[in-house]
Amino acid sequence: MSVANLTFLGAAGQVTGSCYLIEHNQQRILLDCGMTQGADQVREWHKFRFAFKPKDIDLVILSHAHIDHSGLLPLLVAKGFKGKIICTPGTAELLPVLLKDSVGLYLKDLEWQNKKAARGGKKQHDPVMTVADAERVSELVQPLTYRKRLVPLPGLELEFADAGHILGSAIVQLWIKGPQAMRKLVFSGDLGNPATVLMHDPTEIGQADIVLLESTYGNRDHQTIDNTVEEFATALEQAYHDGGNVFIPAFALGRSQEVLYYLALLHHQGRLKQQAIFLDSPMAISITNIYNDYLHALDQADLDKLGAGRSLQQLLPMLKLTPKVEDSMAINRVTHGAIIIAGSGMCNGGRIVHHFKHNLWKNTNHLIFVGFQARGTLGRRLVDGEKRVKMFGQDIVVKAQVHTIGGFSAHAGQSELLAWAEAIGGQPQFYLVHGEPEAQQVLQEKLQQLGINALIPAKGDSIKL
Repeated sequence: MSVANLTFLGAAGQVTGSCYLIEHNQQRILLDCGMTQGADQVREWHKFRFAFKPKDIDLVILSHAHIDHSGLLPLLVAKGFKGKIICTPGTAELLPVLLKDSVGLYLKDLEWQNKKAARGGKKQHDPVMTVADAERVSELVQPLTYRKRLVPLPGLELEFADAGHILGSAIVQLWIKGPQAMRKLVFSGDLGNPATVLMHDPTEIGQADIVLLESTYGNRDHQTIDNTVEEFATALEQAYHDGGNVFIPAFALGRSQEVLYYLALLHHQGRLKQQAIFLDSPMAISITNIYNDYLHALDQADLDKLGAGRSLQQLLPMLKLTPKVEDSMAINRVTHGAIIIAGSGMCNGGRIVHHFKHNLWKNTNHLIFVGFQARGTLGRRLVDGEKRVKMFGQDIVVKAQVHTIGGFSAHAGQSELLAWAEAIGGQPQFYLVHGEPEAQQVLQEKLQQLGINALIPAKGDSIKL
């Protein structure tokens, strides 16, 4: 029996682009198949090359549905993949919504760039994938519930545990049969923040030989959720008194539903002055409907605070859903007293950038960032304080007030990462993934102080399992 190898193909030394290749018994398995999120997605798609032949992949194991973990699946299918994709039922429900939206945005951007190229007499490009490829992904999905063991390939056993990050998020547990014994590989996926609402706490893992541990917030803890809600409420009140609107870039999956929950909490406490809230994302609207279908699987203690069994939309009587483009454009006629929640979360596409074009230069407006902003994204540049940005070929001055509220993060902070790692028995070897270098180095030092050996792999590194 051959020795198994694991190669770090993505989210090594960076947060996004989750992808790891396991080679075992002439079988090739991917842990996640995520997209690296950056500035020009069309350019990224067209220059991207897999480090393997997609038709040679036998199995994809998906930790959760976020695009930086799943976004390359349509391209994988377009290039010849025909194997199985195993994920939780919640992820299986969410995946088609996210992938169709992602591919649809890519095709629209490509069309715009091709028109621009044609006017300049430059070469136009054919799409590297289509919406049909995103639809074919769903045909290959096989759901697996938490705590159920499966043998997806000879010599391989798989079980999911609840990661507590978003609906359907999983910690991947793999038992790999080697020449002499079984080796247990654990991939944390994205571990949830126990303080956030709607999700359960991440599951503790009893034993492992090798652990791939996310490290997004490896260098810091989040502030307490009470302080976070107060900071959020203060920013909203300041925006109301300034006479402008509030713009919240939020991922359609997970973060938008949490923001709605906290707005509902402030409304029920009589502290929300804005009388119009727009959920301006067709994808976020669809995902919120899926969350409503899975209310039974969410944290009931959080739901009970606002009335058990009700849909998330019903909690906010001033909430307006704007699935159509015309509805979204009409929001620009609302000059004050509104909260607009729109994607994408890192401002690298979606409706939020159109709102920014019309509103960044107004000093009465406020931007509230409620999630991590990766390097290379417009969101990161705004958070870092850039006063002039280029959008749609125009230079736009930034006069809107920018708030960064980290406590809403759906990722575990440093203390939670350390506690989760320390609870794993068997003295496993840790590899830190999904983090920027400074965060990983700090987490590595903290783990070593606990007697836990942790390495930081570079993209392309391989290890024997």
